[in-house]
Amino acid sequence: MNDILGQLPKIQDADLKDKVVLVRVDHNVVKDGLIKDPFRIDITLGTLFNILAKGGKLILMTHVGRPHNKKTGEIDISDTTSVDPIVRYLRKKIYTDFWTPEFDRYDKRGYVGIDTSINLKIRKLRSGAINGIYLPNTRWFNGEEGSLEEQKYLSQQLAGLADVYVNDAFGSWQPHASTVGVTNYLPSYAGFLLQNEIESLNKIFDPINPMLAIIAGSKFDTKIGPLRALLEKVDYLILGGVIYNAYLAVKYDLEIEGISADDIEAAREFLDFSEKYQDKIIEPTFVIESDTLEGKMPGKHRIVNIKTLPRKTKLNYILDVAPQSFDEPAIQEVISKSASIFVNAVMGLTPHFYEGTIKLFQSIDENKSALKMLGGGDTLQEFRVLLPGKYLRAVDDPKYYFFSGGGTILTAIEHGSVDGLEPIRALIDNKGKF
Repeated sequence: MNDILGQLPKIQDADLKDKVVLVRVDHNVVKDGLIKDPFRIDITLGTLFNILAKGGKLILMTHVGRPHNKKTGEIDISDTTSVDPIVRYLRKKIYTDFWTPEFDRYDKRGYVGIDTSINLKIRKLRSGAINGIYLPNTRWFNGEEGSLEEQKYLSQQLAGLADVYVNDAFGSWQPHASTVGVTNYLPSYAGFLLQNEIESLNKIFDPINPMLAIIAGSKFDTKIGPLRALLEKVDYLILGGVIYNAYLAVKYDLEIEGISADDIEAAREFLDFSEKYQDKIIEPTFVIESDTLEGKMPGKHRIVNIKTLPRKTKLNYILDVAPQSFDEPAIQEVISKSASIFVNAVMGLTPHFYEGTIKLFQSIDENKSALKMLGGGDTLQEFRVLLPGKYLRAVDDPKYYFFSGGGTILTAIEHGSVDGLEPIRALIDNKGKF
């Protein structure tokens, strides 16, 4: 991992004086027009301050939500996925006002490109008449995730706005115009956050043992690659969420409502692979069954001991791991004796089924000596919402590390290195080209 850091062109080596610096961040923190947790914004401030201290002029860009309908190809440009809440937050946080352009050329497939009307603002940015520019949601542009030709066109337009490109968006690992394409046309560097995340990933690739991984998710088929890689590396693995439900359905021959055929097939494949690692998989015994997905209704949910059920038992929706599972001696021992704990997990269907997640966070927090690494937007958000006091203490606790991108971590784990992430490779390939 340190070899990757050595190959990266770094922002600290860039000449930024009087340069317009295009920065790709991962400020994807807006849901329904509101910021749920500003953590992903706050951890990029070091890079932004460094650029300003070196005399650079900021143009920021991020994606927000999923405005692209993959079935129809249409892109919804609306307030719910706007960067405006982020701009308002930055205005209060660093007393800097960012101008956000609006472009006229758009149709059902989003913005066609960047209007030339922005050129006047770029000149004002260079002269100091405005403090910074925050581009619209990158996913509002049809070239961000479009055809190769569309991506090339947007990449060239983005590069035309600036003198230097900085990628500080660890959580945005997909090879899009704003993360990969633009590196073909500008000197490109890794921001401080990106560097820190890569360095911290080494604590997963080369952990202090024993190591425990706790993984949950809503789809098994998207997690099977990382889970296989983790099983070969960690000492213990605990599953939660739908992926645990699918695992239980296959292993114990149960019929559980709401599990797709694809997830059952992925779970079957995982169980075949994991047969030789069964001593590593720690199974929570108690789960919460619900008759409905509409909420926690009286008389409509119950605790089930999964290991006492006869084969072919039919269950309704399993919506949480029951808290008492974390009081089981086997799970308590594993959590308490682990030296490294990686968590990418919300155990239940929040906001109604949250007790298992609370108990999980409390249990790992009781292990004061372990390095606790948490990744994924849902994981961090639920930690903050469910246990705000512990969350605030954890932010400044050297025994905790919060990754900004859970999907990026799992993808890197699957590949065995961040070298397999195209935005990282694009920065390395860019080194010395300009």
